[in-house]
Order: sequence, then C-alpha cells, then structure tokens
Amino acid sequence: MKSFRFISILLAATLMFACNNDNNSQKSSMKTGPSHTELKSMNGKYRIYVNDKEFFVKGAGCEHGACHLVTPHGGNSIRTWRVSNGKISGKEVLDSALENGLMVLMGLDVAKERHGFDYNNEAAVAAQLETIKLNILELKDHPALLGWGIGNELNLRYTNKRVWNAVNDIAKMIKEVDGNHFVTTMLAGIGKDEVDYIRENCPDIDFLSIQMYGDIINLKQRLQDASYTGPYLVTEWGATGHWEMPSTEWGSPIEQTSSEKADAIKLRYEKVILADEANCLGSYVFLWGQKQERTPTWYGLFTENGEKTEAINVMEFLWTGRWPEKMAPKIKNAVIEGKGGRFDNVKLDANLKYAALIETESQVKGQLIARAEIMPEPIGLSDGGDFEQRPNTLEGLIISASTSEVTFKSPMDKGAYRLFIYITDDDSNVGTINIPFFVK
Repeated sequence: MKSFRFISILLAATLMFACNNDNNSQKSSMKTGPSHTELKSMNGKYRIYVNDKEFFVKGAGCEHGACHLVTPHGGNSIRTWRVSNGKISGKEVLDSALENGLMVLMGLDVAKERHGFDYNNEAAVAAQLETIKLNILELKDHPALLGWGIGNELNLRYTNKRVWNAVNDIAKMIKEVDGNHFVTTMLAGIGKDEVDYIRENCPDIDFLSIQMYGDIINLKQRLQDASYTGPYLVTEWGATGHWEMPSTEWGSPIEQTSSEKADAIKLRYEKVILADEANCLGSYVFLWGQKQERTPTWYGLFTENGEKTEAINVMEFLWTGRWPEKMAPKIKNAVIEGKGGRFDNVKLDANLKYAALIETESQVKGQLIARAEIMPEPIGLSDGGDFEQRPNTLEGLIISASTSEVTFKSPMDKGAYRLFIYITDDDSNVGTINIPFFVK
C-alpha cells in the first residue's frame, strides 16, 4: 500500500509538472510576437493551430475577476463578450491573459435587433463597422489574441437577416487589416434557417460557434437538423438553463444544487464536447465568475464571495485528467421541515419560525461552515443574459445556520422568495442549494 501511495503521489506530481510546463511553454512562445492562428483539417479532424501548434480550446467565459485562475485548473483560453466591459479594457484582458499563459477569443459587441437596432439603417450599420475597426486595429497584434467573435446570439428573437450581411462585412474588414486570426460568430443554438443564410451570404466567417445549455446533450442531432457539417466551437455551455428547468406553480424556476450542476457539466463535456473528435474545436464553459440571472448562484462557477463550486473541480478533471486534492462540499438535499423541498411548492405563513434540514457530504466535515440568506425573486427579469438587478438580501430573517440545519423567520409580506444555503470549507470551496417558497 505504501509503494502504491508513493507511485500515486509521483504520478500526480508528474501530471502537475507537465501541466505547468505546457502553460510555461505556451506563455514563453506567446511573448515572441503576434500569434498566428488558423483552422486546419488534418487526418479527418478540424483543429485550430496557434503558431503551427495544435490548440484544442479548454476555455471559460470570463472578462474580469478570477480569469487568471483558469490556468492553474488546466484551462488554456478565455472568451469575452466585448472589447471593453466598463471594468477592464480589451488590452488589459489580453495583457493579463499573456501573463497567465492564456489565449483570448475576443468578443466584438454587435448591436442586437431585440435591443432596437435596425439593420436596414445603412448609416448606423456603417458607423458600427468603423467603431469595431478601431478595436481591431488596436488589438490585432497582441500575442495573446486567439481570434475574433463577432456578436453574441444575434439570432435570438430576431427577424432581419441583414444582420448576417453586417457580420460578414465585419469579418471581411478584419481579414483586410488582420491576416493572423480566425473569425467566428456566436449563435444561440443552431438552426437550418441561419445556417443556410450564413453559408450563402457570409463567406468570410471561418466557422460557427454554438451556445447551448441543457439541450447541448442533443447537439449532434441539432447539427444534423441544421445541415451543418463544418467545424465549430461551443462558446457557452454549463448549468441547465433556467428556461429548461421545472418551475413552481407561481413561476419560480427550480435551480439545481451545485453538485447536480457539476454532474451535468461532466456528462455534457464527455458526451458532447469530447465525443465529436472530427468537428468540435473545443469549448468555453459558462461562467468563470458570478452573475445574477434568476438567482446569484445559477450560472457562475464562483459565488459572490469568490468561493469555488464543485463545477470547478470537475473542469479541472476534464482539462487535466486529475481530480483536485480537495473537493468542494456537496449539499445533497435540503427541505423545510414539514413543508418540503425545491420541487414541492413550499408555502409558508408570514412571520413564523421554520427550520430547513440539510444533507451535506464532504471530505472534511469538521471544518465546514454554513451560512444562509433569504431574498425575494427578482422583479425585472433579464432576457438572453442581459443585465438583471440582484434582489436585496432580507436582513434579520436567518436565526442560525449549521451544516445540518438552518432556522429562519419567514418574511412578513406575501410573495415569492428563496432560502439560499451555502456550505463552505477552509479552502474557499462551496456547496450551494436554494429552496423557492411562497409566503401566503
């Protein structure tokens, strides 16, 4: 047993060294000048090549915050949705990526019809093209630049196909001023209507990028239905979407636990991303950070406090082939005593004391800390990932919190709420669960 343990430790150390060595090698080569990326088809497989070296994208969607942590968990790339997000500039994103051995698929923010942009307005379209050209000229020679992503889900609830002509004009302009990087555009799902139009009208798009959540498990069939046989990136995928989950009778979508999300992410990566060896160029898991969208915990792989969920443990395994030494705590279930759990349409009386019973699993039970909060459901719901205001936590309702039980007082006002429970360890790992409930 001792010799087996020694071999295991040696193997783990060797894998860690190899991973770090790859990142250092990439970091060193990236510093020599502008990177040249291209798409090649070799031995029946499409692949991206960076400076003549095959590059399968092991990426995460990230614009600021913990992007640098993609590298130590085994990733090699991040993607953005825009050049500047108001917190950090595109050049700062690229500089940070270069320092951490990451390549960047740089998003170019293209106006959406569902936000009121008119693609029949030739002057507005031309002005948008010139603005984007300035971004290309500024960043095109940065060594951390992998490629350009034109727009994000421009097919979501749109009617005017001239948007794709505008996209191709942007792609054509990029190829005129930057001959080093590929160009793609990100679709919400994939449908035959868009594929046929883009194939006919967008010759300067190198390949399509696809964004799907729970339905990604059916990607092979969706590609067949759309008659798309070319290469692709999956530029957003992760937890099951709020629109894909069951809802309470008052319309609150039921969120998976952090462990259920991790299990789904592992299954989808192995059965979809890795399964298509011929056409899939890699992927960007969503989101390497945190955001409010229906809840503050739904899509982020981190919490608002910067704690790491089990999904990050899973991505490390998928990217490196090894599990981290310390896994995030699991919350297997939580129910409000006598009332039920997430799927039970829990209804509570106002201003009364209740207890939520928690079933927790962890490698280090004695070092776990629990916290909880209650907040109302959001009022102004976002569409397509747009900004959504986080509801305020209702202060004074949590009475006590342990790893087995949370006692709380229900709000005084009638309406829809959620009880959020977090179990953390001393290494900033976290398990999450929430129970939607209605105050009568």
